[in-house]
Amino acid sequence: MSAPLSELLRLNSSGGTALQEEMQELERDLLDVGLQAEPRSCCAALSEEQAKQIRLMTASEQSPVLEAICHCLDEHSKLAGGGQLLTSEDSPIQNLMKFLYLDPQRAKEKPVRPGAPGVRGHGPGEEVPDPPPGLVSPVRPPAGGHRAGHGLGVHLAPGGGVGHAGAPGPHPLPEVGPAGRPGVGPRPALEMGQQHLPAVLRANGHARQGEDPALGGQHSLAHGVLLLQQQPRSARPPFLTLRLLCSRPRGQDETLKGSFLSAAMMLARSLRQEPGTQNYRFSQIPELVQCLLCVLQQEPNFPGSVFRQKAILVIAELSKLRPHLKPLVKARVLHVCFRSVFELPPADPQAAPEVTTLYKETLCALHLLLRTFLSEDMGVNEVCFLLQHTEPWLRSDRSHERQRVVQCIFRLLQYVVDSLKFAVSALHSGLGEDSGQEGAMPSALGHHVGLLTLLWCDKEETTRKYSQQCVTLLLQLTVLQRGRMAVSMRLSKLKQSEIRASRDWEVKLYSAVKAFERDLTVAQHTQLVLTLLPGLCSHSRLSCDLASKLLLLMFEGPGLKPEQVAEVLQSLFQQLPHIPLPHVQQDAMRAVTVLGTQHPQETVEVVLSLCHPSERRTLPLWKALATNHQLACKVITLLYMKLKLRPPRGLTRPSSQTQLISLLALGTIYELLYTQEYRQTIHWAFAGILLGLLTQLHYLFELGVVEDVADYQEDILDSKPLSPFRTCLEAVKGLFWTTSYWEVFAYIQLLQGWALLERPDTYGEGVSLLARAMVQYDCEVKAVLGQAVISLKSMEERDNVVAILLLTEFLNSAEVFQQASRKKMDTLLNLGLGHCNQLVRAMSLKGLSSTTMHPKKVFLLRNRLAGLLDSFLRPDTKDLLGLMGILGDILHRLGLQGAGSASIKLAQHLLSLFEDEREEVRSGAIFLFGDVIDSGSRKFRQAFKTLAFQAVVPLLLHMADPCPTVVTKSKSTLLRCALLLKWEFRKELFGKLAWGRGPGAENDIFVYMVESNFGKYPQFLLQALVYLKSPHRPLKLAAMKFIGALLQDYFPELCFYLRKGDLPVIKRYLEPLEQDPDAACRRFYRNFVEDITELSRSVT
Repeated sequence: MSAPLSELLRLNSSGGTALQEEMQELERDLLDVGLQAEPRSCCAALSEEQAKQIRLMTASEQSPVLEAICHCLDEHSKLAGGGQLLTSEDSPIQNLMKFLYLDPQRAKEKPVRPGAPGVRGHGPGEEVPDPPPGLVSPVRPPAGGHRAGHGLGVHLAPGGGVGHAGAPGPHPLPEVGPAGRPGVGPRPALEMGQQHLPAVLRANGHARQGEDPALGGQHSLAHGVLLLQQQPRSARPPFLTLRLLCSRPRGQDETLKGSFLSAAMMLARSLRQEPGTQNYRFSQIPELVQCLLCVLQQEPNFPGSVFRQKAILVIAELSKLRPHLKPLVKARVLHVCFRSVFELPPADPQAAPEVTTLYKETLCALHLLLRTFLSEDMGVNEVCFLLQHTEPWLRSDRSHERQRVVQCIFRLLQYVVDSLKFAVSALHSGLGEDSGQEGAMPSALGHHVGLLTLLWCDKEETTRKYSQQCVTLLLQLTVLQRGRMAVSMRLSKLKQSEIRASRDWEVKLYSAVKAFERDLTVAQHTQLVLTLLPGLCSHSRLSCDLASKLLLLMFEGPGLKPEQVAEVLQSLFQQLPHIPLPHVQQDAMRAVTVLGTQHPQETVEVVLSLCHPSERRTLPLWKALATNHQLACKVITLLYMKLKLRPPRGLTRPSSQTQLISLLALGTIYELLYTQEYRQTIHWAFAGILLGLLTQLHYLFELGVVEDVADYQEDILDSKPLSPFRTCLEAVKGLFWTTSYWEVFAYIQLLQGWALLERPDTYGEGVSLLARAMVQYDCEVKAVLGQAVISLKSMEERDNVVAILLLTEFLNSAEVFQQASRKKMDTLLNLGLGHCNQLVRAMSLKGLSSTTMHPKKVFLLRNRLAGLLDSFLRPDTKDLLGLMGILGDILHRLGLQGAGSASIKLAQHLLSLFEDEREEVRSGAIFLFGDVIDSGSRKFRQAFKTLAFQAVVPLLLHMADPCPTVVTKSKSTLLRCALLLKWEFRKELFGKLAWGRGPGAENDIFVYMVESNFGKYPQFLLQALVYLKSPHRPLKLAAMKFIGALLQDYFPELCFYLRKGDLPVIKRYLEPLEQDPDAACRRFYRNFVEDITELSRSVT
């Protein structure tokens, strides 16, 4: 008491204004109550010198000092058990009066103001009758030469306030001009709410005198508040007070703010001292609070500001009145107050003590404001509401702002926890151990825990310490809110062993994670994780490391619940592109792996929904799920199951077809086919994926989402995503290409068989061709056959169609009876005869008539083949194409049994038909030749290799045939010969055959062929010489190009391997070119005649 009183006496003795005296008094009044200062005996605190100064004051100067002393005595009396100041001779006020040698009677008199009930307002000493109950007379200026302070001029109607349905119209108030002087028109009364508050309007202290440069005189509470009513509500911008504050010069602005704060503080004190204040409603409190916030916003960024502390204190007091501030208003108050305090410059060690003290008092005022808000609801919801407004400063880049806000949160949480400890103890003592009551637990609490946890690695030691303590308090708050038993023991354990005690950082983090898992609800734990995830993208390496370690511990240790997976993965997916540190990215991927291991189904479903597979933004997540083979197998299995979720066409809308889970799974499988991490897993699931993709093609036919084939060009790169049908077809291709079964892909590609799968009418033919190639190159026949047997038993027609097409062709494989016995196969095929689908019935009948099911047919077919071969070998055979078709069908039906020696004769005759003048004959002969060399048994394998070698050069040259069909068949048969001969660079050769264009591709094919047949150069040369006499000029030119390349690039090898008997043959084919009418032929002869001459000399 002595220090503030000394300051007040100093101000009075130095000529301070009455306004300053009043503000000092009111500030002390609020601080004594709000900060719970310890009251002390006033008489003991007053020194003789101070008492002397008070006795020398005038009456107007003594008034504020005595009021402050009386207020302290009043509070002391209440704390001691009394209600009001005592009026007996032994009361403190009487002792005070005697000590000051003042008239003790003054302490018993109630101060009066002009215009109060029973006081005449027109002249001194002239009384007027008291107004009716509930009505306060208008305030009029006192008579005299100087302006005394006006009374509180607020009118209250009997039985209801302004705004009440039954209230009479507003009563006139004194005419106050722009500067607060009488003489201007009347103003409406101040609206106090739905109830009246007559007692609170009593006079509160003596009138004070003094001049206010801004307002023309010292305004009382009435003039300070009535500035708000200067204009109609719609015309205020928003208040006249704000306009005056913003428009006046700096000196006048400070004075006006002081006057406004003085009036507001007097109003707050008057309302607080009235016992029945909570029985009334004050509807204009938000407007007054808004004015105070504007004062805060205009305060300079200096910690020594007086008005900042006063404004926050007044807001705290006004917030206690009814109705309580709405959440939007409270949010505005918190934002402005936090910004005004937290964003002050860092503390200056050399600052004056008065500035430091004032700053500390401002922090105390802010804490008082938070406690005031908490008094409305001492629960976790209100705590979360307050904490959410501190987030901008918890994330601040300025260390002093983070430190201030963490300290503020610590004080707040310490107050809440201490309060709830008492409440929980009382609850348990009354309810017993089996009560089991739990309070509401908002999920936002987890978010605040996460924000504070991220500050554990702050560069400031103070911030780190307080943030750890704040997290501890928040966890204690969750325990207290749930009302658990043995709270003190739990909290003690938490404090000692889980957050702060451990010196080992890793152990501390692990203990914290266990505490989070145990004490937070699932929703709070989810919010905690969602808050830590953005920490991975922090520019601070320490924050990134802390967030990644905590997340890994949360995922690896207790783990997440299934219901948390969706939100966590979605947030992580959004943060991944912004993680700056590579090792943190690796930790994030490890977390995804752990999450997928614990909850594979939920993880796959969420990743599928994050974005369309064609965007490929989820590929890092899919790769993380393939870090161990077992998890990758689960992922592929789940995708296969999603692929099978095919709703009928009638249950799907065209606009939502692209979002079907089946199509999302299809797109994902297509992307994973080309992902290295899934190569082994795709090979493991080959059979299921193949059946799923082929069935998906049939399903897309049903949906009618097949685009025009002409719109797609395979060899053109386009950034536009593929359609569902094109994606499915490309996935079928990719399945063979990426699993070392590229020969099947090449077989279909060179025969242009993929086009058969693009149309519903040729779909069955395409699947059969694919199955035939799989049998030819032994491509997972046993596994696919097992899946086909399962699909035959499916209730879906499309599954049965795909299964029977594959099964019928697989009957030609030696592995067919390793998967199912002949009896079982016979049963399945007989069941297909009664199927509702015509294709299933036809293919079942074909399977039943195969040589596999009836081995005796092999002998009959071979005899039939021998008879047809005799007709085929005759030179006068007319229908060569028909015979070749029948022969090819018999070869296919014989399967691995083969045609025996007859096939060799057939292949030799087909070689001679390569040069037939008819395009269709050449084409058919070339294709059938490939079938023959592939159908031979091991007994005739070497003979077929010899025939294949003889056909290599002719097939290469026929790639220049004028007939496109011949070209296509030549490429296919050339590759089949290369596979039979086991050339090197077979896969590269296929690439050039399928997609190569121009001289570069031709040269590569030439190199692959020659380098794969070391020492066979003379044979290639002699085979090519024959085509120099071809009637087809393109073939002739191709032969000259091939011969020229051999002479240029392999001349030494030809000199070494050629025999003398070969030279006459070479000259016989080359010399006629000298007189050839074609200029290209003559030019070729002139270019290479010297090479031939040199070659003759070398061989000789």
